[in-house]
Amino acid sequence: MPIHPTAIVDPLARVAESADIGPYSILGAEVAIGERTRLIAHVYMEGPMWIGEDNLFYPYSTIGVASQDLKYKGERSETRIGHRNKIREFVTIHRGTQGGGLVTRIGDDNLLMAHVHVAHDAQVGDHSVLGHGATLGGHTAVGDWAVVSAFTGVHQFCRVGRHAIIGGYSVITQDVMPFSNTTTPREPKSFGANKIGLERRGFSPEVVEALNKALRLLTRAGLNTTQAIERIREQVPPCAEVDELIAFIESSERGVIK
Repeated sequence: MPIHPTAIVDPLARVAESADIGPYSILGAEVAIGERTRLIAHVYMEGPMWIGEDNLFYPYSTIGVASQDLKYKGERSETRIGHRNKIREFVTIHRGTQGGGLVTRIGDDNLLMAHVHVAHDAQVGDHSVLGHGATLGGHTAVGDWAVVSAFTGVHQFCRVGRHAIIGGYSVITQDVMPFSNTTTPREPKSFGANKIGLERRGFSPEVVEALNKALRLLTRAGLNTTQAIERIREQVPPCAEVDELIAFIESSERGVIK
């Protein structure tokens, strides 16, 4: 396996033969790296950690280190990263804690741009984009195909639904509805469906229109959330995506951004 002579690899680390460990990278004990994953240079990793195949880590990223949560007492916890992710410069990903299931997880095919922070016990799905300087607090969850734009902060325990897009510099203190286009000029507001993103991903015009109508009822009809859900069930053609939107809202513990 190509390991640069300046790299430091703990004897308990497991590195696939086709992985590439670049100059001045440091791998701690119990770091497992899959086939064809590349650490360009100056990457620091602590275990326990499992990393899949075909990932690319850019210089100065720091992965799997201990949580900043003051409740963390050194309990054994881990970081799990899937396949084909791009982790850019100065990204920090912290491992899990006892209070959050002991694991921080990144799925497949995600792009984490420079200076992104993923806190302890966060769960990121697949095909998501975290823009420059975006911050995920502890215990957050980001669904598949979501976009969290530059310098957005997501508060602890908040969820970002599938196919949602959050505008830059937003402050997210409640759950972001799936399929929505949400930003916070001063306070968080949702502006209807993420139509362009949904169309690009192959959602049918009927589904996009149903979601747009449902989100208009939630955000523009002057109804409270319970009334809006009742109106959606009465007026919006049923489909799996609208059902998912309603289920997401009804399961929210922090409320959703409207």
